[in-house]
Amino acid sequence: MNFVTELREGLLISWSAIRANKLRSVLTTLGIVIGIVTVTLMGTAIEGLNNSFLKSISSIGADVLYLDQRSWLIQSHQEWVNAMKNPKIMPGEFDALQRQMTLASAMTLVAQDNDSVKYQKRGSSSAPVIGTTEQYQITSGLTVDQGRFFNSAECNGGRPVCVLGADLATNLFQGASPLGERIYVDRMPLEVIGVLEKQGGFGEGGGTDNTVIMPLAQFTAEIWENPPYDIQVKAKSLAQLDDAKEELRAILRRNRHIPPGDPDNFAINQQDQFLKLFHKVAGTIAAVGLFITGLSLFVGGIGIMNIMFVSVAERTREIGVRKAIGAKRRTILLQFLIEAACICVIGGVIALLIAWPATVLMRKAMPATMSPLIVGIALLVSAVTGVLSGFFPAWRAARMNPVDALRNE
Repeated sequence: MNFVTELREGLLISWSAIRANKLRSVLTTLGIVIGIVTVTLMGTAIEGLNNSFLKSISSIGADVLYLDQRSWLIQSHQEWVNAMKNPKIMPGEFDALQRQMTLASAMTLVAQDNDSVKYQKRGSSSAPVIGTTEQYQITSGLTVDQGRFFNSAECNGGRPVCVLGADLATNLFQGASPLGERIYVDRMPLEVIGVLEKQGGFGEGGGTDNTVIMPLAQFTAEIWENPPYDIQVKAKSLAQLDDAKEELRAILRRNRHIPPGDPDNFAINQQDQFLKLFHKVAGTIAAVGLFITGLSLFVGGIGIMNIMFVSVAERTREIGVRKAIGAKRRTILLQFLIEAACICVIGGVIALLIAWPATVLMRKAMPATMSPLIVGIALLVSAVTGVLSGFFPAWRAARMNPVDALRNE
């Protein structure tokens, strides 16, 4: 008897045994169902958060450097104190970078504040308001859905125009076209000339979806005269990112007269800082979830093992008969392994049927994605749990002496 035949026969016998003990099989799968539901929901939540986060920051581009007074990832109070002693980024430094940098394809100066935004009787008491230049569209990877972004002439002249994020435009204008309309930012009138394409994003605010973007000259004239600035620099290519970073550092150190050997009194931030932190946090969450899932599966596996020992004891005479007519040890071993795996896979399928609507409900509160990969992993974990749990009972059945088995009543 070849392996394929043994496998087919084992499946038929296992299915018959499961059908003959329906209630026992259902109760046995409960532990596996709980474990697989746990691992599936954990996987959907982590994958959804991961995809949302990556989408949020990848829209900016991996080839952008952010020059700021302090690092994005300050890890202690002392680091914060030291960073706050650094000189602020000034417009003159932006001008120097524009003149001297050779590895930048785009560069912009950015200032930001939170202010009230109003249109007729609708508005927001605190929305992000960004003052910047026309190249902000390039460095931030923004796409305009309606109208256009402001140009260099409007930026240099400080024209009272603005571009709205998708969600803010929807909330203010309730589906009507905002182009050409006038909104008020902290009592300052601005003409809407464009609406950005919806970005979505990680965390509250969803990227620029709730933001007002206006020319920097108008921002400093009407909103905040001397705001803290940061500078965004887009490298000519991803391959030149490290060289562009070193060129940026050298120009700024020279401009600030920092002696050789002294540390930088500024920070050059990159997306990979957030990526490293996010993956670290996600890894910790996954490890805790894996431990909890492992406990659930361990309990379920003990239940499977116990029932398989009972099944072997009940069918001792059947095992003796099969071995007496020539069944090999591997045939008996395979039969009970398949039975244990089938019980667990059935539990896995039931768990997925529970996890799917649960994932739909989760999407109302957080990003969650049940991908084919997660479904495949859940079924694979089910099968592996069944094989591991059923191995010792199957091994016991395979090593039975046929004479002793046939004497069993």
